[in-house]
Amino acid sequence: MNDALNQLQPYPFEKLRALLGGVQVPADKSPIALSIGEPKHRSPDFVAAALSANLDQLAVYPTTLGIPALREAIAQWCSRRFALSSGLLDPARHVLPVNGTREALFAFTQAVVKRDEGGLVVSPNPFYQIYEGAAFLAGAQPHYLPCLEEHGFNPDFDAVSDEVWQRCQILFLCSPGNPTGALIPLATLKKLIALADKFDFVIAADECYSELYFDEVNPPAGLLTACGELGRHDFKRCVVFHSLSKRSNLPGLRSGFVAGDADILKSFLLYRTYHGCAMPVQTQLASVAAWNDEAHVKANRDLYREKFDAVLTILQGVLDVQRPDGGFYLWAKTPIDDETFTRELFAREHVTVVPGSYLSRAVDGSNPGAGRVRMALVAPLAECVAAAERIRDFVKSL
Repeated sequence: MNDALNQLQPYPFEKLRALLGGVQVPADKSPIALSIGEPKHRSPDFVAAALSANLDQLAVYPTTLGIPALREAIAQWCSRRFALSSGLLDPARHVLPVNGTREALFAFTQAVVKRDEGGLVVSPNPFYQIYEGAAFLAGAQPHYLPCLEEHGFNPDFDAVSDEVWQRCQILFLCSPGNPTGALIPLATLKKLIALADKFDFVIAADECYSELYFDEVNPPAGLLTACGELGRHDFKRCVVFHSLSKRSNLPGLRSGFVAGDADILKSFLLYRTYHGCAMPVQTQLASVAAWNDEAHVKANRDLYREKFDAVLTILQGVLDVQRPDGGFYLWAKTPIDDETFTRELFAREHVTVVPGSYLSRAVDGSNPGAGRVRMALVAPLAECVAAAERIRDFVKSL
């Protein structure tokens, strides 16, 4: 077996199950899960209709590159969303459909990393655990950049040494961040592109939460925005990952895309051709319908905005928690250690959250997620309100 498998740590939800195993919950309180970031809003009916209308494509082998209509829809969406000049993003060269960002982030790392004992995959900390596992299995070492409150829950990139940048092969970004919800400023993205040029590494921007934000007038910038403003029309060393899971409440469709540097995507396409993970044609056609519509996405944001308003009103003055810049998580500071808080909240109120320390790694004796919990506001409004009331009562009882 691959020795690198021994380096993989248990997934956060495995740790959570072990933490809560055997806990007696109150029989008179229904369970409310704020733990898993799985969208629960209704999937768009027109996407389901497009999927069912094309079931005859079950008889067709899909190509890894995807159908032109999907790549064109994605390129047009990126151009509208990130203010790119028309035609700048070539659907044939700069876009590759993928089966959700999780699969793509992992596979991309295997394709890009040069096996080198000194090679680093740099990521925020806390982070999406795929970044770490992908690094180990690609033969590189993960390097964690703490996301602390004093830096707006973004890494302090200015504190990273030249030696780390020199060894860096991939820099993972996540904006809005999971679990912090922090946005990486446009000016910072431009600085990171300059560093990528200087030290020759790839920026892999995980932007799967990019369409969940609060200010309808000012949607957050992305890595493609920075490329456009810099006149970087080849998107050199820059690759973005997007998905329909959060944007369109379609986690089960397993549909997303990778876009950016054409040379990198050409090699990634070769890897994926051998990997054997082409998106089914009927899924591609349903995805075209989703990328071409924004009304359902705005309605989705409205639902999240309503839940954040209600939950934060209840928790105000009780728990140290603020509205994030984006995403659907609350990153709350706990009055006791995060594991005890999680276990006791479950035992007393039948509400499940995730300890922040499970989403982070301790570096130099400090875990940036310790003393916090992640709450996913994915349940219906009434459940989120009930959960917030139970959390309020729990904190007051401490």
